[in-house]
Amino acid sequence: MMPFCRWLEHTSVAAAVRESLWLFPAIETLHLLGMAVLVGSIAAFDLRLLGWMLRRQRVSALAERLLPWSWAGFAVQLVTGALLFASEAVKVYPNPAFRLKMLLLFLVGLHALIFHLSVYRNVASWDDTEVLPAGPKVAGFVSILLWIGIVAAGRFIGFV
Repeated sequence: MMPFCRWLEHTSVAAAVRESLWLFPAIETLHLLGMAVLVGSIAAFDLRLLGWMLRRQRVSALAERLLPWSWAGFAVQLVTGALLFASEAVKVYPNPAFRLKMLLLFLVGLHALIFHLSVYRNVASWDDTEVLPAGPKVAGFVSILLWIGIVAAGRFIGFV
């Protein structure tokens, strides 16, 4: 993987991000804003699953309103994260915090896939209830824990 990281770091885009006075901080700012949109929209949904807020909202209606925001935040995260990584790939790739973040991102993606293919299929039966069954609650709790880990690991990248 290191040969790929060296190649990536020497591309013109990566060099431009790394060498520009304003480009890296601007991309990092967009990355943080994307994180706020992504994690904020997912956290609102997870908190509804846990029954800690928005109890009168139908789960499917809330998901329908929040999902476009989640996807937009994810798209911003993906593009800006790739640019930030490319600019310092050799330094970042072996970083344990970066690797933990990537592992947790994989797990949260797997968790979301499993949730939508299993638990969420029964949304009609618990859509209007204030107190949800255990499955959605566990899913919401696991999701929140994974996102806390992702955000924390992301912050640690610059300090490890």
